[in-house]
Amino acid sequence: QVQLVESGGGLVQAGGSLRLSCAASGRTFSLTAVGWFRQAPGKEREFVGTIGWSDGDSYYADFVKGRFTISRDNAKNMAYLQMNSLKPEDTAVYYCAADYQFRSARDRKLPTGYDYWGQGTQVTVSS
Repeated sequence: QVQLVESGGGLVQAGGSLRLSCAASGRTFSLTAVGWFRQAPGKEREFVGTIGWSDGDSYYADFVKGRFTISRDNAKNMAYLQMNSLKPEDTAVYYCAADYQFRSARDRKLPTGYDYWGQGTQVTVSS
């Protein structure tokens, strides 16, 4: 199993930047992907982006393209979500998630496409 811990959330003004980190521990060598999701109050958890653990291929939700970037450092067992040009509507709890299975790109955009989750980190963007 893998354990995930997010960090780096906080309060930022609109237009600002934050970098979230996801520390993975346990059986990380056979992970296939790490994804980022977010959930605002009263809303469903939504896909932000995902990255292949071994090949580093990434793709994103349309609403974050050009603003957010996902990266990973396999040697450190870390994944990152760099968020730039933040907007108030980006306010949410952000979660990282990981998986050992090979799944379709479609499945990777769903919460059910990941078996392991962190506890989340709050991001608040003020206007």
